[in-house]
Amino acid sequence: MVMLGDVAQSRDNNFNLIRMIAALAVLVSHAYPITLGPGAEEPLEALTGRTLGSLAVAVFFVISGFLIAESFARARSWQDFIVARVLRLWPALIVSLLVVAFLMGPMVTTLFPGAYFTNPAVWTFMVKNAALATPQYSLPGVFENQPYSNVEGPIWTLFYEVVCYLGLFAAGLLGLLRRQWAMSMLIAAFAGLWLLADIYQPALHLKIDKTLDLGLPFAVGTLMWLWKDRLPLTLWGVVGLLALTALLATTPLYGIMLTLFLAYTTFWAAYVPDGGLRAYNRLGDYSYGVYIYAFPAQGLAVWLSGPMTPFENMVLALPLTLIPSMISWHLLEKPALALRRHPVLARSRAL
Repeated sequence: MVMLGDVAQSRDNNFNLIRMIAALAVLVSHAYPITLGPGAEEPLEALTGRTLGSLAVAVFFVISGFLIAESFARARSWQDFIVARVLRLWPALIVSLLVVAFLMGPMVTTLFPGAYFTNPAVWTFMVKNAALATPQYSLPGVFENQPYSNVEGPIWTLFYEVVCYLGLFAAGLLGLLRRQWAMSMLIAAFAGLWLLADIYQPALHLKIDKTLDLGLPFAVGTLMWLWKDRLPLTLWGVVGLLALTALLATTPLYGIMLTLFLAYTTFWAAYVPDGGLRAYNRLGDYSYGVYIYAFPAQGLAVWLSGPMTPFENMVLALPLTLIPSMISWHLLEKPALALRRHPVLARSRAL
């Protein structure tokens, strides 16, 4: 029997492929509102009560909860942990914002160049989106006559990713990641808050509401890390959780069970199937690039070709997304991650 704790010690897994599939699932999901307008029903929405994109984002957060907990446990210091998170998140994001605002934006805007570049919204687009807390989704004159005028979409989740990082960072500093039961009880309490909010639907601030929604899969991923040495990965486990989730579909526990099913299935798929699937790792991790470039590329596809179906948008936007994503990984993201081991940064963290 395969135990999660045994296989998690190896870097030989399918996480790169799973993250790529999840990023492409977000692209597929967004093709519907981008071509048909806000309110268009997205894939899986009627069946599961969640869009394909929201399920894919949950997978991202599940993986993050597990791997970020592992990263904190292995980090030589809390400074190392913070540097690693900054280098993974911001360099690629900032470059993507520059590409969208200063390369694509001037090309597609309805404004003259002088009016575009002197518009304050161009500059606040950079500042707000790099800061994450209050994203700005539009640029002046860009895609304004299209079914969906926003130029950015899923980057709003990055703020909550950072919130989850900070929560785990605080738990790590308090020693809770070394206290299995204490951390598990804290996660159970968080799940209880999520359940109460889901049942009673109180008028929460949007950021609190989204922190609960996205914090739940992150917390479940962390919980699986805590219990990895006692957690077997079996296909019967996947089937059993799927059946239980279906049985509870009309109860308040559905959301939690769906998250548990997604989490368990993700880790089963990451570590159990091997062979040729592992060859994907030779390509690199293009998922973050796909995540941050897909939405503007999909809008650009509509600008280039006019009205289209969601499927046509997926096909046309895919190469427009993959090219900058591949460039981002090989020329920016991978070198940025390597900076963690640079002697200058190492010395500065030692001071």
